[in-house]
Amino acid sequence: MEFNTTTTDAPRIRTGCLVAGVFEGRDATPAYQALDAASGGKLDAIARKSRFRGDAGKHLQVHALDGVTADSVLIVGCGPKKEAMTAARYLKIAGAAARATAGTGARSAAWSLGEIDVADRDMEWKSRVAVERLGDAAYHFDAMRSDPGKDRTPPPGRTSIAAPRRHREAAAAGIATGQAIAAGVSLARDLGNLPGNVCTPSHLADQARALAARHGKVTFKALDEARMKRLGMGSLLSVARGSRQPPRLIVLEYRGAPRSHAPIVLVGKGVTFDSGGISIKPSATMDEMKFDMCGAASVIGAMESCATLELPLNVVALAPACENLPDGNASKPGDIVTTMAGRTVEVLNTDAEGRLILCDALTYAERYKPDVVIDVATLTGACVIALGAHASGLFSNHQPLADALLAAGEHAGDRAWQMPLWDEYAEQLKSNFADVANIGGREAGAVTAASFLAKFASGQRWAHLDVAGTAWRSGKEKGATGRPVGLLCQYLLDRTRAADRTPAPAA
Repeated sequence: MEFNTTTTDAPRIRTGCLVAGVFEGRDATPAYQALDAASGGKLDAIARKSRFRGDAGKHLQVHALDGVTADSVLIVGCGPKKEAMTAARYLKIAGAAARATAGTGARSAAWSLGEIDVADRDMEWKSRVAVERLGDAAYHFDAMRSDPGKDRTPPPGRTSIAAPRRHREAAAAGIATGQAIAAGVSLARDLGNLPGNVCTPSHLADQARALAARHGKVTFKALDEARMKRLGMGSLLSVARGSRQPPRLIVLEYRGAPRSHAPIVLVGKGVTFDSGGISIKPSATMDEMKFDMCGAASVIGAMESCATLELPLNVVALAPACENLPDGNASKPGDIVTTMAGRTVEVLNTDAEGRLILCDALTYAERYKPDVVIDVATLTGACVIALGAHASGLFSNHQPLADALLAAGEHAGDRAWQMPLWDEYAEQLKSNFADVANIGGREAGAVTAASFLAKFASGQRWAHLDVAGTAWRSGKEKGATGRPVGLLCQYLLDRTRAADRTPAPAA
């Protein structure tokens, strides 16, 4: 999809579909008012006859409107004007408008919703939202179909973002940011949607290698099983024992700042298929366990966006990747494994495998002397029960980092909610036979999982995002969402604006 800006008045924009907002009771926005005036009142008359009131997210398409250059006008309800337009409501409206636009069949579109005032948001943000939501609406996963694109309406190939001349530069900046983030989200979704027989640990590594080849400031390497054995990653390797697919520790390094600047390290869980191992999962919906590598997909996607934007930061992405399958050589409940950090872990449940691969990756991250470490994982069903599909669970041992991630999520419309990480929860992880157990019982499962990871990040400013409820959708709309690429990218963008970066020796 291509994007540009336009300062042309709404009635004179040449496009296939012009998107304009209207508030409840058909209380006009400037674009709607101009379009209605140009058409001699026909636009409002058609809306009235169609009983279109302007409820938030509702839409109506009007074709061949007299006095208007666009082939059609898509009016989108913006809700009550008397209530301040919040970012959350604008995001809802933008999402509905984008989906409606994608379904019109128009070859080109123009977007005038940027004229709507949004509390604490500027034109750059609104333009970025338009690009991201239009990209989301246009996304289709066709890679495994024999006839890609069959029976679906192609989205507009080109979209113009309308902006006043004084805001044109901001709109263009928003478009550039939105395109970069949309590319990262799309990559994460593609990786997540691939089936487990295609997206193996080696395939995931190949895609990371291809990313590095596209961007001059990114380097790639992948640690194989032999190298991980030499490093003592017994915990990560124990998860891979039941699979014929060799594990990989994928490493992407982006250098956009001097070596003296400590990097931000992103760690993503990459279980490319999770059967549960010997503690096997129920068969219903087990197909969705191909999404158990969405943490890895999201940090790879964030690196794509970061490199595209050429952010003045140093960022490292680590993705421990393996399969978790039952086999005569698979780990068994009661086995004890030794982590790279030297701690022993009693594996009480082989389906609590994500923390077993992440703990070794967190230890590996220490060699970079990072400023902060953020891990992302589809870690626990307990987090889905606690927060549903609306917010990712956030845990951290450093409140300023937690606050920054929460703020980034709010700004990006990719929200997280902070959960407790108290010492009392770690008590549930005591083992009679090892330093720590890998599960802490039924109660507070998301918290005890985070508490386990915290033991391996005690010397770092660290945060954990449990995205088990947000990384993919089930049911009719089943598929990867690309979250939390938006949150991670916003955090990185915020860091570029921060005046104080902590220097540290290069790894």
